[in-house]
Amino acid sequence: MAQRDGEVRLGGHRIRVTKLDKVLYPETGTTKEEVIAYYSAIAKTMIPHCRERPATRKRWPDGVGPDGSGAFFQKDLGDSYPDWVHTGEIQHKDHVNTYPLVDDAATLVWLAQLASLEIHVPQWRFTAEGTPGSPDRLVFDLDPGDGVELAQVAQVAFLVRDLLRDMGLESIPVTSGSSGIHLYAALSGELSSDDASAVAHELARSLEADHPETITSSMKRALRPGKVFIDWSQNNAAKTTVAPYSLRGRARPMVAAPRTWRELASPHLRHLEFHEVLQRVEKRGDPLAALLKAGAGKGAGAAPDRLTEYRAKRDAGRTPEPVPAPGDSDDDAEGDQRRFVIQRHQARRLHYDFRLEHDGVLVSWALPKGVPDDGAVNHLAVPTEDHPLSYRTFEGTIPRGEYGAGTVEIWDSGHYDLEKWRDDEVIVTLHGTPGGGLGGPRRVVLFRAGESGGKPRWMIHRMELDGGARPTSPEVTTSGDSDPADFTPMLAETAPLASLPHLDSGEWAFEMKWDGIRALAVVEDGRLRLVSRSGHDLTASYPELNGLPDLLNAEQAVIDGEIVALADDGVPSFSKLQQRFGLTEPDKVARARQAAPAAYFLFDVLQLNGRDCRSLGHEQRRELLASLVEVPPDAPFAVPDAFDGNGEQALEAAGELGLEGVVAKRRDSVYRSGSRSQDWRKYPLLDTAEVYVMGWRESDAEPRGFASLLLAERRDGALQYAGRVGTGFSTRQRREIRERLEERERAEPAVEVPAEIRRGAHWVDPDALAEVESRGRTGDGILRQPVWRGWRPDKG
Repeated sequence: MAQRDGEVRLGGHRIRVTKLDKVLYPETGTTKEEVIAYYSAIAKTMIPHCRERPATRKRWPDGVGPDGSGAFFQKDLGDSYPDWVHTGEIQHKDHVNTYPLVDDAATLVWLAQLASLEIHVPQWRFTAEGTPGSPDRLVFDLDPGDGVELAQVAQVAFLVRDLLRDMGLESIPVTSGSSGIHLYAALSGELSSDDASAVAHELARSLEADHPETITSSMKRALRPGKVFIDWSQNNAAKTTVAPYSLRGRARPMVAAPRTWRELASPHLRHLEFHEVLQRVEKRGDPLAALLKAGAGKGAGAAPDRLTEYRAKRDAGRTPEPVPAPGDSDDDAEGDQRRFVIQRHQARRLHYDFRLEHDGVLVSWALPKGVPDDGAVNHLAVPTEDHPLSYRTFEGTIPRGEYGAGTVEIWDSGHYDLEKWRDDEVIVTLHGTPGGGLGGPRRVVLFRAGESGGKPRWMIHRMELDGGARPTSPEVTTSGDSDPADFTPMLAETAPLASLPHLDSGEWAFEMKWDGIRALAVVEDGRLRLVSRSGHDLTASYPELNGLPDLLNAEQAVIDGEIVALADDGVPSFSKLQQRFGLTEPDKVARARQAAPAAYFLFDVLQLNGRDCRSLGHEQRRELLASLVEVPPDAPFAVPDAFDGNGEQALEAAGELGLEGVVAKRRDSVYRSGSRSQDWRKYPLLDTAEVYVMGWRESDAEPRGFASLLLAERRDGALQYAGRVGTGFSTRQRREIRERLEERERAEPAVEVPAEIRRGAHWVDPDALAEVESRGRTGDGILRQPVWRGWRPDKG
């Protein structure tokens, strides 16, 4: 018989639910639909006890078997989960796991859809920084040994309660839904997990000493028959306990149910099934709520009602804006598309309110200059309080004297495609209404760009719809948590020379473009590590640069710069630097170093003594760099000054000096790792191209070399034939390249090439990146008179 599927809508999210008729508890015939209904109904009560705690799930995808069999534990989320699920990461001994955080009803129902009958959580919550916090509750798991009834476990629970009271701690019991009883007591957050575990262990040992016939605190199972085991170990930071109100994987759908001490004294005490728990909560409320009032559950990042700030700023009796009461559903959605609205707000100053539906609210920014039309310009985006979903259709006049007084009109609205949603970056494609202010689909990124006046500073940037290079937000931290391994170079967009004279030198700084290879210098513990743009470690290839740490006025730093080899006239020579590429064996490096000594030109600082500097403006980072480095004469390092003049003069100077070109950088630009941004623009004097070698043609004059290399170029995401290069090589290079290519020969070309080129050609996999210089291109994209510049292992 076909299984029923369906859909659940919670908090602005649609969750597809499948196989609703599947029986998960065979003894009672309880179906998946009933399990989902239970978790949906209990969510409001259960979530405060789970929020911001990493959830380990115990799943029974085929239903609960005899004695609870058929389950498996799942810790890591993997790659397939909704983008709205809150997550946290834990570093284990040899790996990192990503855990879901049961912060909302939608997540709880989504886990139920996956047959996650049991939810297990630790006694701590993640902090606002995403690290494990101190425990906010103490737990004891009273586990009956063979021959012990639940009433005897309850007697031990009263003993634990009395001892906790002597310590000034009130406790609340939870019948586990399995066999025993859990006791919870709130902690102030001053104890570490190790301290809490030690306190619990000592309490358990004390009770064991007083009642050796009925209690054990030993982990040895052989000592447990006829006794109650007080498991104190679940206070360890690495341990979890089944969450209050979680179902259990037993023969019947039992629940870890919070109880009162009066109930625990009853001779009729028993475990409760899910329908009984729902009835009790509806009539009596949550016995465990006192734990939250006492302090547990108030983690550093505990999330209040998302609309608390919105309501606090508005009087529903004085403003026409929607002001839903706490707990009221504000979801009027139809269909499964995420929605947005941009409202023109003529308040004290005209601005545009940009709102995206997310996590059951409209996440909002105020745009003083609106949505940018030009990808070369970023606009300020000021985060504001979350708004209710019903605000999406609001138009009207907010009375004078009220918050946001002025006229609100819808400028455009519709739905959006979500590409990325992080705490510091959001990328969406907006699909507005015909005739709306956007004028068609618009792809934008909102990214955090540091702080201003102690508040987060955001920007909005227009992106290409074709999925081209996109900026990413800077990683902003002041606590020293940024791992140097997270840093990658920011890249510049190539711009036409004709646009350079139009750049205002008051807004732009002009630097020379150095003809070398880009590398980050990571200095830690007095040692240098050089990392290429593609992430390769270059340190062994350039030992003459190992003295950099001694020149820095800092213990730790991440610096951006260029490795160059200087010609006799002092100008960087890329062809000379080629002699150093790929060498790591000390004797070969030493020989090449004699012929082509390297230098390192420093031009940016990304991290300094653990502080992430990328959210600072370009000029501020350059000032830090100038104070960071002291370069003595004859050292293979330099901090080149920016050009003192306008862009046109800088380009003229670059030509006179024989340099590669000019790089223009906005003076206030933040450093966006891994992104190619219009805030940095390069103006090369040479027309260069990055190509892949896909084959060669033999030479009658040099049988061990070649006549030309056949090239491919990536265009629109695919490789296409780009021509052939036969000049720029020495005889030695021709032989070395031929030997390299012969090892990777293949029968057919990897891309389509003209028939006249195929004759007499040898083919290889086009996986090695190189660079050529040319005199432009033909109408069909073939390079004109290309000249070989060399391999680019730093980029590919």
